[in-house]
Amino acid sequence: MFSVLKRIKVFQPVKISGIFISVVVACRNEELNLPGLLSDIAGQTYDNDCFELIIADDNSTDLTFKIASEFKGIRNLKVLKSNGSGKKRALKTAIGASKGSVIITTDADCRVGKQWISAIVSYYSGQKPHMIIGPVIPECAAGFTGRFCELEFLGLQAVTAATAAAGSPVMCNGANLAFTKDVYYRHCDNIHFDLNTGDDIFLLHSLKAEKDSRIAWLESPEAAVKSKLPDRIIPFLDQRARWISKAGHYKDSQTIMLAIVILTATILLAGLFISAIIYISVLPVLLAAFAIKSIPDYLLLSNTSTRYGMKKAMRWFLPSLILYPFYVLAVIFSLPAGTARH
Repeated sequence: MFSVLKRIKVFQPVKISGIFISVVVACRNEELNLPGLLSDIAGQTYDNDCFELIIADDNSTDLTFKIASEFKGIRNLKVLKSNGSGKKRALKTAIGASKGSVIITTDADCRVGKQWISAIVSYYSGQKPHMIIGPVIPECAAGFTGRFCELEFLGLQAVTAATAAAGSPVMCNGANLAFTKDVYYRHCDNIHFDLNTGDDIFLLHSLKAEKDSRIAWLESPEAAVKSKLPDRIIPFLDQRARWISKAGHYKDSQTIMLAIVILTATILLAGLFISAIIYISVLPVLLAAFAIKSIPDYLLLSNTSTRYGMKKAMRWFLPSLILYPFYVLAVIFSLPAGTARH
């Protein structure tokens, strides 16, 4: 993967207009975060007449709907009540009301730069992919927990970028995802509306299985979004448990194989660590296993943290490496009852 990351070239966007874009956001109880995103969208350099923002409110119990409805800084703004419950239904409501042939999704707790839409449109106009996976930069609280969360998220981004750039994407993030509207309607029946999460991954996997599909990674600082991560460990574990809970429904063989390899290595390392505490003779084996794992991990994270301007997070690489196997086990034990069987 490291060799693929090294070969990824930064895209230099050029000014493009005339392609009408629909930015859609599904949100629930985001009264504290939504104003920031609305302000960012209002400040886009892309022609205001060539994009719309559609907010689909997923049964919020706070002032989310009122804040969005009363915002005046975006020319083409639609604020809707979701036709159903859950993020996937809210997204479907928003996309159903959209005018654009290209959909861009993000989350209410994200922040985007002024050229965000312009960069994505510029890439789309030149390459015409069916789906564009964009960078997501984590924003975490201070302290070790925040740095650990940053490194874990950067690891996911490294895998996302490397596999997508290699032509075999295994994951994406709906916080920064673009796709054509016809792709959504061809594949929306496969995104498992019965599950609370996975609107992005299931759409990716369904499209990937389609013959001649074109899925691209967009390496561009202008196209990146910043996403807030939970600032406490328990909500962070709960979020990851929700993400993993959908894995039993994956059908993409490459994603399944990667998950098996990571899980096997994690369980092995955790077992060696516990064994080394009991049997000192196991310590050399443990150290060798950690050394073997640390080299590719360091290369991937060092490359990704440098690209995202987060090199300082690497100071916490070693303690995070030691903690990681137990973090994965903690996430697994946080899964809803019965999930692990799948």
